[in-house]
Amino acid sequence: MKSKKILVLDDDRIVLESCKRVLEAEGFKVFLVSSAREAVELLTTGYFDLMIMDVKMPEHDGMYLLEKIKEKWPLDIWPELPVVVMSGYPTPDTISESLVRGAREFLVKPFTPDELISSTYKALKRSKKHGKSKSISDR
Repeated sequence: MKSKKILVLDDDRIVLESCKRVLEAEGFKVFLVSSAREAVELLTTGYFDLMIMDVKMPEHDGMYLLEKIKEKWPLDIWPELPVVVMSGYPTPDTISESLVRGAREFLVKPFTPDELISSTYKALKRSKKHGKSKSISDR
């Protein structure tokens, strides 16, 4: 069985590398980006089973990207992409807004490897439609 592809977006290199180490140990293929712009580039050209992203980032934040994903922009490949939102600022408003915008899970930083793994599997399990329509490059 082909391993699941996960895109991790955070502007903190330590968080990115930690997520990669933990998720690769679980057998996932992990791709790291440090900006919303880089995430859009990868999402436009490739298929991912899950995205894990930070809320607070320079340029465009995670809420901006989450909104774009759910708007079907620029291609109709993103609306069912399961997303785990992570933040070191877990205010009730931030948590509520991310879930209203379509995040499947909210992960509070700092998190343990077990919390990351648990959130990842929960988000993937809740994703039933995603994967039926892959990106142009994967067809």
